[in-house]
Amino acid sequence: MTIPDDELPLAGTAVLLRPADEGFRVLLLRRPERGSFAGAWVFPGGKVEQGDRRDGAERVDDARRAAVRETAEEVGLVIDGLVPLSEWRPPAEAPVRIRTWFFLAEAPRAEAVPSEAEVAELAWVTPAEALGRHASGEWTLFPPTWVTLHRLSMHDRVSAALASAGAAELFQTRVLDGGRAFAWEQGTLHAAARPWSFAPA
Repeated sequence: MTIPDDELPLAGTAVLLRPADEGFRVLLLRRPERGSFAGAWVFPGGKVEQGDRRDGAERVDDARRAAVRETAEEVGLVIDGLVPLSEWRPPAEAPVRIRTWFFLAEAPRAEAVPSEAEVAELAWVTPAEALGRHASGEWTLFPPTWVTLHRLSMHDRVSAALASAGAAELFQTRVLDGGRAFAWEQGTLHAAARPWSFAPA
């Protein structure tokens, strides 16, 4: 029996931006070769735990607290001022379904210190650099990360990227072509005329 989207487990993800000469860089980390997203490059984040929940709070706020906590645990950065960027709902075919909110924020000046248990490697890169490494086969990016980076690449500075956020854009994922491609619906609009594929360009 498929669990309704509103009853799915929740997660929060932090997309952290840092000003740079070429505009801005974003923090990405490579997961260890085990567990969720094994070997892939992702933003800091994770599932909502009991301590993230507040009675009467909106679910998006629980996810925000999870993003803050997970970022501190994974890379040692204390963050605030997170604004909603997107909400991702997994396809019904997914073996593990977690409803995830992405939040955008300017990163603190402190140095990121990766957790040995959760982070194999981290990097501050421009969105274009990350997308290029995926296209060459050097990095693996899953659809939510790829789409987020692609949208960030349209901005030339941190303030412009932050100004584009504030209301979570809904992405409802659909599986196409026997699992070889994906498409997304933004509310009632189709977000992908050409389905995103895992195959490097």
